[in-house]
Amino acid sequence: MDIKQESLQKHYEWNGKIEVISRCEVNDRHDLSLAYTPGVAEACLVINKDVNKSYELTRRNNLVAVITDGTAILGLGDIGPEAGMPVMEGKCALFKTFADVDAFPLCIRSKDVDELVRTIYLISGSFGGINLEDISAPRCFEVERKLKEICDIPIFHDDQHGTAIVVAAALLNALRVVKKNIGDVKVVINGAGSAGIAIGKHLLNMGVKHLTMVDRFGIICKGMPELNSAHAEIAEVTNLEHQMGTLADAMKGADVFIGVSAPNIVSEDMVRSMANDAIVFPMANPTPEIMPDKAKAAGARVVGTGRSDFPNQINNVLAFPGIFRGALDCRASCINEEMKVATSYALASLISDEDLNEENIIAPALDKRVAQVVAEAVVKAAKETGVARI
Repeated sequence: MDIKQESLQKHYEWNGKIEVISRCEVNDRHDLSLAYTPGVAEACLVINKDVNKSYELTRRNNLVAVITDGTAILGLGDIGPEAGMPVMEGKCALFKTFADVDAFPLCIRSKDVDELVRTIYLISGSFGGINLEDISAPRCFEVERKLKEICDIPIFHDDQHGTAIVVAAALLNALRVVKKNIGDVKVVINGAGSAGIAIGKHLLNMGVKHLTMVDRFGIICKGMPELNSAHAEIAEVTNLEHQMGTLADAMKGADVFIGVSAPNIVSEDMVRSMANDAIVFPMANPTPEIMPDKAKAAGARVVGTGRSDFPNQINNVLAFPGIFRGALDCRASCINEEMKVATSYALASLISDEDLNEENIIAPALDKRVAQVVAEAVVKAAKETGVARI
């Protein structure tokens, strides 16, 4: 039985990966009066006078909604909200396992941006944070932007920012291995969807100065007619040399390649054309842009993928549980850029100088230190930037 068949069998056995557990006992009439009527009315009245008391008198202080519209589920594409439910449940299980965050899956039957935004806003008072998941680009950018404008709780699209944060952490340590500075390296990102553009923006915030984005139609350059609104925005701050051409052209002389695109589209010759001590992160799943052994044979010094069966797995689970743990702990009003940068540096710090090498640049997904270290960094950054409310 392969992993897919085994997983399907377990899903039938589990009949759902999460459940609701009561935190109060209801064993007699007195318990009932405390947890429900008439006693519960006092908590309602307190919240009515001060809505912030909802964080103290309900589970809102530890509750995150994991929300999708089913349009970009893993590598499966637009398969619908109900079909996305197993992924959302899995995400909720990871929240609880790694950071003791209670998360609830919500799959919305709409592809309309304004309808999605309105629906999420209307339920946001029940939660301490919103984790957007598997919403297709470019709509995901607009959904997130609009929600941030009207909501007073953290809004975080993990496909974008979780990926970007972990990639940046891995890159920081890879640069330590090859002894290059982040401000000097030439970085190429292939795949200008939600993850690729978020990685690009985050790396610019981290100090990258030479960044080229590539999509299906080639190198993204300001003024190209093929650009959508998200491409046009990133084109303003990338490819400052206005280079035109293909992925192969972009990779010539590059220090870093990051792939969030399609399988087997990077050749060994492309890797050979890169600078000495090249860093290659082919992260397409399940089949990367180039297999690690081929990238290494072609001269790559450090290679990381999204897969658990190769060294240096770049996995979002290293970021989102701890980020929300920290945001909830300080009751942050948002997750800002400073908090994301702090998370990348915190993740990178988990690999000591003694442990750092070409095949150990990022903590493993099951490292129990991660969530606490990330949460502490998030709280510190939130307080320094004035978005912490406690």
